[in-house]
Amino acid sequence: MKDFSAGAGEGNKGWNSIGSGGSHVFVRRIMPMIMFLVGFAVLWMFLYNNSASPFAFQATISHYFNGISTQEYYDPNLKSVLKQASMKDKTVIITTLNDAWAEPGSIFDQFLESFQIGGNQTQKLLDHLVVITWDEKAYSRCNALHKYCYQLQTKGDNFTNEAFFMTPTYLHMMWRRIEFLGAVLHLGYSFVFTDTDIMWLRDPFKQFYKDADFQIACDYFNGNSYDLHNFPNGGFTYVKSNARTIWFYKFWYNSRESYPTLHDQDVLNKIKMHPLITTKKLKIRFLSTSYFGGFCQSSKDFAKVATMHANCCVGLENKVNDLKIVLKDWKKYMALNDHKRKNSHPSWNVPKSCRGSFERSKERREKNKGKL
Repeated sequence: MKDFSAGAGEGNKGWNSIGSGGSHVFVRRIMPMIMFLVGFAVLWMFLYNNSASPFAFQATISHYFNGISTQEYYDPNLKSVLKQASMKDKTVIITTLNDAWAEPGSIFDQFLESFQIGGNQTQKLLDHLVVITWDEKAYSRCNALHKYCYQLQTKGDNFTNEAFFMTPTYLHMMWRRIEFLGAVLHLGYSFVFTDTDIMWLRDPFKQFYKDADFQIACDYFNGNSYDLHNFPNGGFTYVKSNARTIWFYKFWYNSRESYPTLHDQDVLNKIKMHPLITTKKLKIRFLSTSYFGGFCQSSKDFAKVATMHANCCVGLENKVNDLKIVLKDWKKYMALNDHKRKNSHPSWNVPKSCRGSFERSKERREKNKGKL
């Protein structure tokens, strides 16, 4: 019989020699894979326990930029009003109104009058104007004067009285407006948003840029419509409904959390150069004050001006007084025959009270900052 003891001994010796040196190599190779599988299992368990789907983790990260919830998406009354007021290309004109601005002889009356005295260029645009009201009194007043009114639900907030500049009520109203306008874009409608203290003197659509997604008026315009260093004014915008603008309004609205003491216009100034906007390829243009003027920087050419805004002005009474002067100046100009109109060089008799009110308001805010 063969003696297997030596062979067995030699075999065991060979295997042991492999185990003593090669096993370390084997362990070093297998350990990274084990660590990876353990880490993946832990991550999977975390995602499973914290969301309905593991892919919701990505949605959680992007929520700051994309998350927004508004009941207007589903409101059949809003959809009906937008459809009736819409132009052929699904564009509407939108303004907002509360009771203080809706009172007889106040801003709303002047706003509607500006469309009327603008002649055929602006009167026809009233058929596409949707007035968004903040309270029941404003809604009732709107229905008495205009055919397309929609009352915005504000979850118990009271926006009836004048919302003074930079107060908590004012800030809440401005952000609720941004949220609502985002919903309009989501429903597939482009819009021109206009503050009610803007006088419509000519059809502005002729001056809009065809290639822009988001166009906005300026308090101060530097001459370059592409320059992000312009000072925009959120009271007048023309926004086309597409994936880029829908995303942008969500981004803008959610950015308020990073700047809780700022209003929408100042937050826009903070985010307008954000790299995400470049990544999304949002086309932004700034509108010249030669056509879209205001009390900050007025249009000097009556033959060009389309709108006049009571910006750089604080206080309802100040706005009403100076806008009356604007309409008076415009009526005088429109009353001229074509020859005199071409050869005249009129100038605005405003602002007067408004400039002073704005400076006084700035001084008060600076003093209050020092006390905090």
